[in-house]
Amino acid sequence: MQNTLNREPSCPFVSIIVPVFNDFEPLKICLAALESQTYPRHLYEVIVVDNGSDGNMADVVSQFAQVLTVCEGFPGSYAARNKGLSLAKGEVIGFTDADCIPASNWIEKGVANLLRVFNCGLVAGKIDLFCLNPSRPTAVELYETIKSFRQKYYIENYKGGATANIWTFRSVINDVGTFDATLKSGGDIEWGQRVYAAGYNQVYADDVCVAHPARRSLGQLYTKMVRRAGGEHDKKKKEGYSVGNFIVDLTRELKPPLRSIVRIAVDPKLRGIQQKSQVISVMLLAKYFKAFEKVRLQLGGISQRR
Repeated sequence: MQNTLNREPSCPFVSIIVPVFNDFEPLKICLAALESQTYPRHLYEVIVVDNGSDGNMADVVSQFAQVLTVCEGFPGSYAARNKGLSLAKGEVIGFTDADCIPASNWIEKGVANLLRVFNCGLVAGKIDLFCLNPSRPTAVELYETIKSFRQKYYIENYKGGATANIWTFRSVINDVGTFDATLKSGGDIEWGQRVYAAGYNQVYADDVCVAHPARRSLGQLYTKMVRRAGGEHDKKKKEGYSVGNFIVDLTRELKPPLRSIVRIAVDPKLRGIQQKSQVISVMLLAKYFKAFEKVRLQLGGISQRR
């Protein structure tokens, strides 16, 4: 289905949706960046969706006059984003995360890229990962900067992008539906694939940029891989996941990623054999974290919601 909106340069009203779970300090930085945008302030709103945080989010968002807050009790970022969508007034919808720092022209460039592409259904913007101490990055941070949030790769190979930096039209959401709130991970890619299947164009935009902190520790990486394994497991169960399918999937997961190892070994951003070997070790651990969680779930383990 083609998007029938006028493609002439304009300033449509924009709704920015930000889910949050306990990330109050990063949220302050995110909201401050959203308050300082080059886009006309009267033409956008920011909807922060509290997904069951432990503290009082009102103390944070009360500092920002342009922010609307709402709560979503069902755990999961996709349920939170859907809640935000239910309140959004914008013709254009932008998604980011509480720990992201949008560039000052993020809204301006997001809208411009949507409007410049005929029948556009999805713009995936650049996610620029940064280390807490750039002069002394951890091995996990280095791994993250190489392997995570590769938006251009996601668009080209999976027909979707990470919701840390995604743009679309309200009319597209009305056409293809909202996110699958039952998925713990991968719901952004699944939604993007529906957009693609409906016949909309998708683009990667390098000038639509947010900064995102890289995960620093093995514990943070483990949590990420557990969530990703849970998302894949839930999606495949819906599609019909036999024991045979599981064995094939697990074999693929445990197979040494030789191409990735070679790419890391020759990556000019990594200094010396020690740094490269550390990143390869982290990559292998990430794969085995994920494989272990898939085995646990297949044996009847309870899937984690966070």
